[in-house]
Amino acid sequence: MVDQSSNAAAESLIAPGRLALSLSYKGTAYHGWQSQNNDLPCIQDFLEAAISKVANEQVEVVCAGRTDKSVHASHQVVHFETTAARSAHSWVFGCNANLPKDISVSWVGAVSEDFHARFSAIRRRYHYLIYNYPVRPSSFFDDLTWCYDPLSETLMHEAAQTLVGYHDFTSFRAVGCQSKSPFRHLDFLNVRRFGHIVMIDVQGNAFLHHMVRNVAGVLMAIGANSKPVSWCRDVLEAKDRTKGGVTAQPHGLYLTDVHYPGAFGVCGSSGAPSIIQSMLQMAAYNDAKFLEAPWDLSRSTK
Repeated sequence: MVDQSSNAAAESLIAPGRLALSLSYKGTAYHGWQSQNNDLPCIQDFLEAAISKVANEQVEVVCAGRTDKSVHASHQVVHFETTAARSAHSWVFGCNANLPKDISVSWVGAVSEDFHARFSAIRRRYHYLIYNYPVRPSSFFDDLTWCYDPLSETLMHEAAQTLVGYHDFTSFRAVGCQSKSPFRHLDFLNVRRFGHIVMIDVQGNAFLHHMVRNVAGVLMAIGANSKPVSWCRDVLEAKDRTKGGVTAQPHGLYLTDVHYPGAFGVCGSSGAPSIIQSMLQMAAYNDAKFLEAPWDLSRSTK
C-alpha cells in the first residue's frame, strides 16, 4: 500500500539547485544591502546566515537591486545555489526564525539555471514617501522623508513627465556610480498627494546609484517653488550631476517590485508595502475637509 502522506511530503520538497527568494525589510538599522566585510550590519549578511542555517551549508545570494543605507524594500528578490532539499514552508519559516524582525522572507521557489535575480529582471518599481507638514513627525519618522516647505504635487508631477522614456540620466546618478551606461528607460513617474503625504511612484527597466533620490531632490525643489518646472528638463539635458541639486534623504524610499518574464515562475509582488498599497487603492479619495488648509496649524479640528 502506498503511503500517500509520505508522497505528499516528498512532492512538497523543492529540489536542490538554483532557488529564488523574495523578502522585505526595513532598512533603518542597516548600512545597505551589500555585505561590506566589516562589522557594520548589512542585510545580505543576515539573509545569507539565515539561509545557510536552514540549508546546513554555506550559501551566498545575488540580489535584484542593491539598496542603500536606510532604504527599505517590500519585494527584493535574490537567487542562490543549494544542495539542500527543503519544502517551501521550511525555507520561508526557517529563514524567518533566524532573521531579525525587520527582515522577512515571503516566498522561495525553484528557478532554472539561466535565471539571474539582477540580470533577468525587466522592470523595477520604487516608491518615495514625503511627509509634507511644518511640524516634524513623531511616528514613522524613519519610514518617511520630512519636508516642511509646502509642496505642489501638481508641479512635481508635471516636471516628472520630462523624465519618462529613454534618457541619459547622468545628472541623476551618484558620482561614484559604477554602471557602464547612464541610459535608462522609465515607464512612468507619477506624483500624488494623500493628505500630508506626497508619494513619488516610478517604474523603469533599471536604476542608477542614487537615481531615485536625486530625482526626488529635483522634484521637491520644484514642488517648493525654489525652481521652475522647466528646471527638470534643464538638469536632464545638462548631463552633469553638479547641476542636479541635493540628493534626497533615504528615509521614505522603498524598492516595491521587481518584474521577471513569466517563464521563470518567480512570485510577483502586490506592488508596495501596506501603507503605500492603502494610498494607491485610495488614489481617487478626496476629503476636502482634510485637505483644505494643511498649512494652517491653528485650524480647528472640530
